[in-house]
Amino acid sequence: MNANVLNAVEKEAAERGLWQDGDTIIAAVSGGPDSMALLHMLHMLAVPRRLRTIAAHVNHGFRGDESAAELELVKRYAEKLGVPCETTTLALTTYIEENALNLQAAAREKRYAFLHEVAKRYGASRVALAHHGDDQAETVLMRVIRGAGLPGLSGIPAKRTENNVELIRPLLRMNKSDLLAYCEEGDIPYSTDSSNLERHYFRNTVRLDILPYLSQFNPQLPLSLQRLAEVAGEEDDFMASQAASAFETVVRVEDGEYAVSCRDLQGLHIALQRRLIKLILSYLSQDTENISWSGIERMRFAAATEAPSTWRHDAGSGVRCLREYDTMRWIKIPPEGGGLEPGRYVYEIREGMAYIHAVSAGWTFRLQWLDAASSGRPRPASRSEAIFDASELRFPLMIRNRLPGDRIHVLGLNGSKKVQDMFVDEKIPPSGRATYPLLCDSEGRLLWIPGIRRSSHALAGEGSRKLLHITASTGE
Repeated sequence: MNANVLNAVEKEAAERGLWQDGDTIIAAVSGGPDSMALLHMLHMLAVPRRLRTIAAHVNHGFRGDESAAELELVKRYAEKLGVPCETTTLALTTYIEENALNLQAAAREKRYAFLHEVAKRYGASRVALAHHGDDQAETVLMRVIRGAGLPGLSGIPAKRTENNVELIRPLLRMNKSDLLAYCEEGDIPYSTDSSNLERHYFRNTVRLDILPYLSQFNPQLPLSLQRLAEVAGEEDDFMASQAASAFETVVRVEDGEYAVSCRDLQGLHIALQRRLIKLILSYLSQDTENISWSGIERMRFAAATEAPSTWRHDAGSGVRCLREYDTMRWIKIPPEGGGLEPGRYVYEIREGMAYIHAVSAGWTFRLQWLDAASSGRPRPASRSEAIFDASELRFPLMIRNRLPGDRIHVLGLNGSKKVQDMFVDEKIPPSGRATYPLLCDSEGRLLWIPGIRRSSHALAGEGSRKLLHITASTGE
């Protein structure tokens, strides 16, 4: 039987590309039957596949003498096989307090950190873990109970890369009973973890109670769950590739912000809309697990034709989503929590200046001081230009961002109009309004909203002698 198991492991490794001849592999060995069988398998394949195996054991110290006995068991068996063995004993109390983690999360972090350390020490590119088919079935069922989507149903991956090291699981298509039989036939020693019988761990409850109960209705349930994981994993990979293609096609990235037109987002299949939103969120934050399905849906629905044209939502994990007319945007909220409202800025324009770059606004202003008689009385070519009678201006002029209550006497209109209302009329995105530049004189009179409208003050006319011609543009 053991020859058949080894052949199955070799076939699995070749099919999934788990290792190559000549690799150095770190085997994570707890001392249980699964990992002890894995260590033996890698040892048996060492010569034909030119594999170099190093055993690595972590004593978490959870079970006192039992944990210490497991460490000794692993060391003795590795020595018997002639396999180098690296061990460590963790002191988790301080680490848990400093990082605000629960016991299991802290143990996992420290365990994987040790495995990566050993891999680096030996120049290994792979770490082999002993998760098997029954572990996969339990994981999938646990995720079904918790309401997972397609990525969650794909279960435990056969391989994934973490910190430039590939974590591989050669036993995912084997059952626990196969591994126990392998140990018995090969006279491989192992220990039994008494904590596996403690039902306050969710996984233990699933393994001891829920799976056996459900298996009454489908004796092949564990195998069905394993197959579900494979199918879901393959389809998840396909959807991920489709989302990546959609990202390249419809998403615009600038200064760490992500934008997509509402029409483009709505034009995608619903499943791809969700995937694309999740992909964008993953680029903005590595901590997106707490962003719920309803949160994704809220962002997706915000792009609909009938949805409000301006909208803002703090998605969590330091990410903000906005709809600004026909565009959906995702941005990273500054760590200090300042949100979109920046601090005030003011740039002075004194007589004779030729250029000013308003960095806080992201705009540039070029100034020409003209003699009215010799210049032929130029006219603005667009709303990005304005021409003033310089003698009617009160210097220094100021470029500043909007203040509450700002109003402008718009050329051609009776009375004044709120700047806020003009921003709305011109569909200036809400996130851009706080930094949008306004031109004022030293008395606070609002002269011009670049790119929108100018005031009726200081108009160039027949009696003007000296003109100020200002051209505004975004960027430098």
